[in-house]
Amino acid sequence: MGQLRSVRRGYGEAGLIVLGLDPGLGTTGWGIIVAEGNRLAHIANGRIATAAADPLPARLAHLGEQLNHLLIAHDVASAGVEEVFVNSNGQSTLKLAQARGALLATLGFKRIPVGEYAPRQVKQAVVGTGAAEKSQVHAMVKRLLPGVDIDGSDAADALAVAITHAHHLASARRVPHS
Repeated sequence: MGQLRSVRRGYGEAGLIVLGLDPGLGTTGWGIIVAEGNRLAHIANGRIATAAADPLPARLAHLGEQLNHLLIAHDVASAGVEEVFVNSNGQSTLKLAQARGALLATLGFKRIPVGEYAPRQVKQAVVGTGAAEKSQVHAMVKRLLPGVDIDGSDAADALAVAITHAHHLASARRVPHS
């Protein structure tokens, strides 16, 4: 992985540095790319894990601390975060929402602009259909970021969110504002 020099906050030599997050209390996936127009390049990806035995406040604090380290290390300019997927287990949904809240608070504290995307939007942006399977999303992430070594499915999902966010940012720059 090559070192990117920052010309100004959040801009590497090749463009805008974008973070994608796939929130989870047990494991949060993260992926960082650089976007220049329609061109994308992988910078880094991984997972932030919390210990299930730890109290909830400690787990949430750990997520925020680790995210803060990533933001500083990679000079992130903008972030995309996957929205909560509501399922039949209310307790799981609540824990996911709390983890997502800790991540959003950290991004807000650092004044990093955030785009929020439903899982269907991410699938649509990366694969072309909102009904895509996880395996299709992961295959397209590998295609869009050639040579990427993905650190598990949570990181692959986070890279897909980063790609989605980069596409939305590029589209917003092309649309004339009134």
